[in-house]
Amino acid sequence: MDLKNSVWGNRPYHWYSDFFDLDDSGKKNITVYMKSLPRISDSEFQDRLAKTVAIVKSSGLDALLIHSNEADFANVRYLSDYWPLFESAGVLIFPSGAVCLLIGPESETFAKSRTKIADVRKLVEYREPAEPDYPGIDVDSFSKLFAEFGCPSPKKIGLVGWAVFPLPVFRSLQSAFPEAEIVKSDNVIFEQRAVKSASEIACLKAAYGITRNATDEVIKNLKPGVTELQIAGWAQKSIYEGGAEYEGLPQYVLSGESSSHAIGRAGYRTIQNGDIVQLNLSARVHGYSPSIGIPAVVGRASKAQRELLEFGLKAHHFTYSLMRAGTPAPDIARGFDEFIAKEGYGQYQLYGPCHGLGMIEVERPWIESSSTYTLLPGMTFQIDTFFYTPKDSPLAKQNGSPFGLRWENGVRIAEDGPAEWLSPQLDRLVEVPA
Repeated sequence: MDLKNSVWGNRPYHWYSDFFDLDDSGKKNITVYMKSLPRISDSEFQDRLAKTVAIVKSSGLDALLIHSNEADFANVRYLSDYWPLFESAGVLIFPSGAVCLLIGPESETFAKSRTKIADVRKLVEYREPAEPDYPGIDVDSFSKLFAEFGCPSPKKIGLVGWAVFPLPVFRSLQSAFPEAEIVKSDNVIFEQRAVKSASEIACLKAAYGITRNATDEVIKNLKPGVTELQIAGWAQKSIYEGGAEYEGLPQYVLSGESSSHAIGRAGYRTIQNGDIVQLNLSARVHGYSPSIGIPAVVGRASKAQRELLEFGLKAHHFTYSLMRAGTPAPDIARGFDEFIAKEGYGQYQLYGPCHGLGMIEVERPWIESSSTYTLLPGMTFQIDTFFYTPKDSPLAKQNGSPFGLRWENGVRIAEDGPAEWLSPQLDRLVEVPA
């Protein structure tokens, strides 16, 4: 199959080849490539910490406690480069400039080998969910830490990571400081994360390159008789060989009726002729986790499938046309909704049209009719165009079964003019020989 001409339009097959040194045969030198993958510098981490301290100092907070876990790792890693596993983690910041990384009892050597924050403290509240007592390990407490940093009786404590903040940590904080007001303070970090630096954009582009290569490999091998999990395994092999530190999300390989899932996991279903396979693959580079979504048809698309696939791509590019600096986010959402309704496909829409992109593949801010912000240069988004056919809808009946699709690519809002595509544009329907 000629991927260059039949799948990716005018994009070169290895559109990210500038990351590679090539040998005499034109093959990529993966060792050189992996050594040259972009990273966030130590100085950028220190700048982030200094900015956060300044915000805390001006906000009236006596302390800011930032929380992350293995899955939703971004807030703590954004400031420290520490990504916990099994245990959770926190960053504690005071207006005085004092900062420490909070970890569970088992992670001290690992955390100190990774973090950009010199002061690392163990608290039992950050232990793994099996809740061992660790009777032989010395640990700190919130009351001890706050007193040590000159804040024994805080009046107002801000929390970042509110949606994933665990009850044991929250109750421990309340018990230590029963008179303190504890407030949601997510925007202290989210507003910083929304506009990306040049280094962050470089990490995203490198991760897109690795993901693109994985997508190519999957499509080349896609055929009836293989399972969704086998395909996910090919994607995993490709991203790790390409230098990724991890997958940016569980690799979506959703086929047949499962292609109608907005969120799903690959399973043991065997790919069949006539399936739409919803591919949404992702690689992570130094904490940055973009994805590429493409619906691939095994064999020839049915009339109903082709109709919605082609409209989905049309809607995808319509959204892109709205993505300009200075545009109110709700105007984009309402414009998308009106476009879908006018074209007669409203019953197949679940959500839309975009969500924030960065360390987490889906992060704030979403673009919704209820949004209250304006697009700024340097913001990054996934244009996430998902449609599905409910069981009794006309297209599901015409096709003989429900199906769905997702076109998804990343953009950076430019200073002026159209947004920059961070991932390859998908210009046509993908059909692979059965």
